[in-house]
Amino acid sequence: MQVILLEKVVNLGNLGEVVKVKDGYARNFLIPQRKARRATAAAVAEFEAKRAELEKAAAEKLGAAQAQGEKLSGQTVKIGQKAGVDGRLFGSVTNFDIAVALTKQGFPVEKAQVRMPQGPLKIVGDHAVSVALHTDVVVDVTVAVFGEQA
Repeated sequence: MQVILLEKVVNLGNLGEVVKVKDGYARNFLIPQRKARRATAAAVAEFEAKRAELEKAAAEKLGAAQAQGEKLSGQTVKIGQKAGVDGRLFGSVTNFDIAVALTKQGFPVEKAQVRMPQGPLKIVGDHAVSVALHTDVVVDVTVAVFGEQA
């Protein structure tokens, strides 16, 4: 299916590009999330009329994400979990836990924005985690996990 991208999508393209994607990806993700529209002649003409407005909105989003990224970069988040004597946690610290802790510190972040390539944290200590505030803005945050005795 041919779609016009209404915003930058990672590994797909930038604003205004007409790309070919699988039907299910377009129907189930891109179109409902308002990241793309079907590439019909009428839609292309309408997009060209609104291009400047959409580019301005995208630039404002990027600027806001960069400003928040500068504040968030280098922050340390402290999270307490029950742990055994050897330093292993009885549960794990997930991206949801980190997002909640960051929101309490005054940085509104969704759990989908927290990137944990190694998976959930299962031991006590400091861990580096990246937070993707925008497709072009990714900052590193330190998560300090400390153990609470059961």
